[in-house]
Amino acid sequence: MQQDPDVIARPPEALIGDLNPQQAEAVQYRGPALLIGAGAGSGKTRVLTRRIAWILTQFGAWPSQVLAITFTNKAAAEMRERLESLIGPVASRMWVSTFHSACVRILRRDGERIGLKSGFTIYDTADCERLIKLIANDFNFDVKRYTPRSILARISDYKNNLTSAREMLAQYAPDFKPGQRGYRVGRIGNPEELYAVVYAEYQHRLAAANAVDFDDLIVRTVELLRACPDVAEYYHRKFRYILVDEYQDTNHAQYVLIRELAGVDAGEHADMGAVGAGRVGPAWITVVGDSDQSIYAFRGADIRNIQDFEQDFPNAKTIMLEQNYRSTQTILDAANAVIAHNEGRKPKRLWTAAGAGEQITAYAADTAQLEAHWIAAQIKRLHTDDGVRYSDIAVMYRANAQSRSLEEGLIQARVPYQLIGGTKFYERREVKDALAYLQAIVNPADDINMRRILNVPKRGLGARAESQVTLHAQQIGGTFWDGVAHADQIEGMTARTLNPLMRFAQMMQELREFAQEHDAKPSQIVAEVLERSGLLEELKKSQDPQDQSRVENLSQLQSVAAEYEQNTPDATLAGFLETTALVADSDQLPDESQDSGKVTLMTLHTAKGLEYPIVFLTGMEQGTFPHARAMEDTSELSEERRLAYVGITRAKRHLFVTRAAVRAQWGRSAEMMPSQFLDEIPADLIDWKRKEAGMERMRSGWRANASHDFGAHGGWNDDEFDAPSSFGGSSYGSRSSYGSGPSYGSRSTYGSGVRGSAAHAGKVTTRRAPVRQPAQPASSLKADNHLRIEDFAVGDKVTHDKFGLGTVVDAQDKGRNSVITVDFGSSGVKRLMLRVAPIEKL
Repeated sequence: MQQDPDVIARPPEALIGDLNPQQAEAVQYRGPALLIGAGAGSGKTRVLTRRIAWILTQFGAWPSQVLAITFTNKAAAEMRERLESLIGPVASRMWVSTFHSACVRILRRDGERIGLKSGFTIYDTADCERLIKLIANDFNFDVKRYTPRSILARISDYKNNLTSAREMLAQYAPDFKPGQRGYRVGRIGNPEELYAVVYAEYQHRLAAANAVDFDDLIVRTVELLRACPDVAEYYHRKFRYILVDEYQDTNHAQYVLIRELAGVDAGEHADMGAVGAGRVGPAWITVVGDSDQSIYAFRGADIRNIQDFEQDFPNAKTIMLEQNYRSTQTILDAANAVIAHNEGRKPKRLWTAAGAGEQITAYAADTAQLEAHWIAAQIKRLHTDDGVRYSDIAVMYRANAQSRSLEEGLIQARVPYQLIGGTKFYERREVKDALAYLQAIVNPADDINMRRILNVPKRGLGARAESQVTLHAQQIGGTFWDGVAHADQIEGMTARTLNPLMRFAQMMQELREFAQEHDAKPSQIVAEVLERSGLLEELKKSQDPQDQSRVENLSQLQSVAAEYEQNTPDATLAGFLETTALVADSDQLPDESQDSGKVTLMTLHTAKGLEYPIVFLTGMEQGTFPHARAMEDTSELSEERRLAYVGITRAKRHLFVTRAAVRAQWGRSAEMMPSQFLDEIPADLIDWKRKEAGMERMRSGWRANASHDFGAHGGWNDDEFDAPSSFGGSSYGSRSSYGSGPSYGSRSTYGSGVRGSAAHAGKVTTRRAPVRQPAQPASSLKADNHLRIEDFAVGDKVTHDKFGLGTVVDAQDKGRNSVITVDFGSSGVKRLMLRVAPIEKL
């Protein structure tokens, strides 16, 4: 049995001696298909890495014969690090990566066989939306009715199911030819025709730009393997062992990709005399996953991939890992009880030897704002009294919209926090501009990024110049860069436009030559681009204090490039751009060993795969969690329950669950019933600090202690945050009494400090109306805070001296009188003149 001499030869006992029986069985299993049903916190990464080491040392496989797939760069890095400690430095050369990273390597090597040149660009979401907007402009359809985001979601669905643009055109628009100018979508009210036409044109323009989107990385790799039998044969021989983590999150395209890489359907017979997978026949496949944690159906994940594994691979073995090494038994019992309500699942019950631990702490607040204040007070207490690090605490919620009130509560309590899933580093404008230059250098055919940088920083090349170049490029049948490079041939172009265009073309040519000479030093190329383009100079000259932080972001980009050089033996500029394109939300998170000094806020979907000693699970109401759209759909409700299971099992020591009786929805206050998931947790596992909100208590007949509990301003006393009352007698979540009577939250006085209590009945307060000053025209206001409208985008967070935290929902560039519209939650939506508004962008 030959073995790579660079692999550290571990004896069997060193690989399985410290594992439980089920883990050890999974590591040692010898067979063509293995499903490891790994419950939350059951040590699946340890089992997966030990199995790889076992395959190398006991089956005699070479490191180059192993392909290990994970879903995030963070998980891939952790797996590689663990492997290095087991088998030595050779682990750094192994194919341990995400699906997308592996596909990039395959396409860089062989993509030209299907028309994809090696230097292709990977478009992010912003690039794709920009491309859809250009198509919408050319085809003249309503982007308010058919938003770029909704169109891209539909295109993503097509790709996840391996439905090609050609198939869609054949069905809905057979007369359309991609690249055709002046085509009008004919049948009004037939969105499928529009989706088919836009999908086909979108793919046509991606191909012309030598670019791909994220979904294309999988789809084009499947296309390559199916279209080129010799390429498929190469990878069948190369990868003899394929291991896939988080298999429950795979979509149909990824499922097909695994089968194509493994040669499952190639018809070759295995070498029955081989110790392991041998040199011929299908690769041996190991998948690790938990059907109870399948929560990405909205991204195309297909739970049937893991549920039907034994049917797809008739000789498959299934091994369940149920011993948990993360959470207390109380937390696991709650998770087991909730997920047991899902039908058709493979039975699994998590257990731990760590003991029962603390009860789950629960709290019912009157409003979302009071829920946030209570959470902030508890976090402050845990940190101050119990010495819990802020970084050991996470606050999780179902939807991003819930974060606003939680952020306000933490800000007011002066609790430091980090919001995961906010504006990402690589999506910040100045960073995106710099990366656009780099992409245009590597791939001149990339029209989207070339058009982005044409007038950044401003060089007198506005919309008119861009349209002239675009038209000329179309006439000569070339790319946007071809139009720029031959700008002197454009008829009717003035010297005022031509001169800066020619200077831009010369600068880009010189930068491209510099990049070719220094390809192994991306940090030097970044520095040269920042200097030659004028990006850095413009920001350094600015008097805007926010521009100083933008300079720091560009400095950080250069540092990231330098770090990439140090960690990558064969570093290239194209390779660096790949690393920036393949960053995920969870890659923003600090390592567990680091103390960020901040509480982490994130959605439950982002929290998958993470763990914290203390977890707050918020918004536990019907319509919030589970989400309103899941209420009438059994399959969606099952997915929501799996999401609850994921949230509960993120907690290691102590879980808090909270809900609000009233939550603002679409500008109005709505009463919220307790989440059914709370009812599914056994009562003896929960310690309710407050079981019913104020109005619920009144409706349930809690009048005996009204004088003690009800505050002077019609609200429950604040001391409840620290001194919980004991409740009993009424049925929690009683459907018969809850919600009866007049609609609470529909009154105009709600939230004003007067809530219609009997104490205020009949009392009339009069005020003298202030004398209004004559309105002044906006242009006469002289104040100026020096904020710029171009620095604000929809989704940005701002703070207002009066209205507090808000989210920008619109920005209108009106020069000196530019206006932004901000949603301040309970304070309403406000239109503000930017230069006089007392706001600060966060």
